[in-house]
Parts: sequence; C-alpha cells; structure tokens
Amino acid sequence: MSDQSHRKPFDFAYSGRTFIGSTDDYDAARVVIYGMPMDWTTSFRPGARLGPQRIREVSIGLEEYSPYLDRHLEEVAYFDAGDMPLPFGHAGHSIDMIEHYVGKWLDDGKKPFGLGGEHLVSLGAIQSVAKRNPDLRIVHIDAHADLRDEYEGEPLSHSAVIKKVAGIIGPDRIYQFGIRSGTREEFTYARAHTHFYPFDVWEPLKSVLPELAGHPVYITIDIDVLDPSVAPGTGTAEAGGITSRELLASVHAMKDLNVVGFDVVEVAPVLDPTEQTQIVAAKILREALLSYGI
Repeated sequence: MSDQSHRKPFDFAYSGRTFIGSTDDYDAARVVIYGMPMDWTTSFRPGARLGPQRIREVSIGLEEYSPYLDRHLEEVAYFDAGDMPLPFGHAGHSIDMIEHYVGKWLDDGKKPFGLGGEHLVSLGAIQSVAKRNPDLRIVHIDAHADLRDEYEGEPLSHSAVIKKVAGIIGPDRIYQFGIRSGTREEFTYARAHTHFYPFDVWEPLKSVLPELAGHPVYITIDIDVLDPSVAPGTGTAEAGGITSRELLASVHAMKDLNVVGFDVVEVAPVLDPTEQTQIVAAKILREALLSYGI
C-alpha cells in the first residue's frame, strides 16, 4: 500500500488504496488513473459515486498478466491519483474541476484514464481532451443514447452527456455502439447525425476502425452496455446487453488507435453485492491499460 507522502499532490483526499500495479512515481508514469465520485444527476438508482474506490479495491483479485495480450502490468507505468474531491450536489462545478485536473495531466504528457461515477463526469474530461486535440473522435459504448437536451428540466444530466459532447466537437465525430434504450427523438437524432450502431458493439466497431485510424480517440464505456446478468451493479440497468467477452474483445480491437483518453463509468457497488460488476470493470481497466497505456 502506498504512502501518500510519496505521491504527487493534487489536493485530492487520497484513501491509500490504488489500482493494482500502480507506481508512486508520477513523473515516470505514462497514464494517470483518477476517480470521479459523482452521482448528483442519477435518474434512477444512486451509488455510482462509490464505484471508483471499489474498482480499485477488487483489482487486488486480478492477475497482473493478460493472456489476451501477452502483456504484464509491469510493462506499463501508471499513477493512481485517487478520487477527485468533487463538491456534493454541484454538477457544474464538478465538471469544471474534472476538466481542470485532466488538463493538468494532459499538459504533463499523461493519458487520463477515468473511473466513474455517473456518465456526466465524462463531459469534463472530454472537454479538456478536445481543447488539446481539435480532431478528436469519441467512441461511446453504452446501453443508453445519452442524447437528451435535458432530463426533468435539468440540462446537466447523465442522460444528456453525449448531446453536450456533440455540441463541443460535432455529432459527426461521435461513434455510438450497443445503444438499446432512449427516446424516439434520441434515436432519430443519432441515426441522422452520429455514427450510430445500436444493439451490437464488436462487429460494427471492427468495420469503423479504418475510419478512426489516424485520429485522436477518446473511449467512454458505460458499464450498463453489459447485460444486467453480467453487470447488475449500475443505476439504470437495461436488459438485452452484450457479454463481458464481447466488451473485452472490443477494448482489444482498438489497441492500434491513437487513444488519448479513456473512462469506464456508472459502476454502483451497493447494487451488486456479488461484486460481478466491480470485478468486470477492473478487468476492463486492466486491458485498457495494456492496450492503450503505451
């Protein structure tokens, strides 16, 4: 277990538990893992603010070797900065803080790998990455379209995050996979404006890899893209999802892209006492580190 005194200070309330294999040497790290403990706009079941820390805790059960990639975590230097001290109930200020911290890491030459937290947290990270990568593409893997203009009168909502991103980089740079829930208006918008591949992930993703090659790419994965039988610990579970095997294969498929940022969000540990959801999220992060953290 790491001693906080050896870590780069970011004004974080650091708990002492880091993702398995993390280095204490910020300067040597290529990747910064960070938690965004926020569920201020969750529309059904809360608890995602506890996701980042529990993903770290269950990571101790992982092997550090990936037989999929024949790589070991010791081959990648990554620093776990802990959880951001996001102000409870203040969505706008929280997003600003996330953008600020991610910007510091990007300016230091690090790749940001975020743990959520509700999906709205991705907005802050993407805003920061987009400012430094004008040609940015988004790969959005999710059960929900997240293309609303507002939810119950609130424009800053986890159900509106991708629509907000579309306003920053343009909808034609957004690639959406696995979507199986949303309003009629969201599906109509997606079919007309984004690169929209509902229900499935692996097969359509393979087909667009040549389009994404050569562009900076930010990958955002909502854990609810998985079927609830695989990952029940999420606020808005949606039947009919993909398997963890398909999601892992999709993560691996993007290993040759120019991935400049990554997150996995919406893990709510209190909703899954079996720990299946937290464990699969930790494995996704391990494979992402070994695929994109070089």
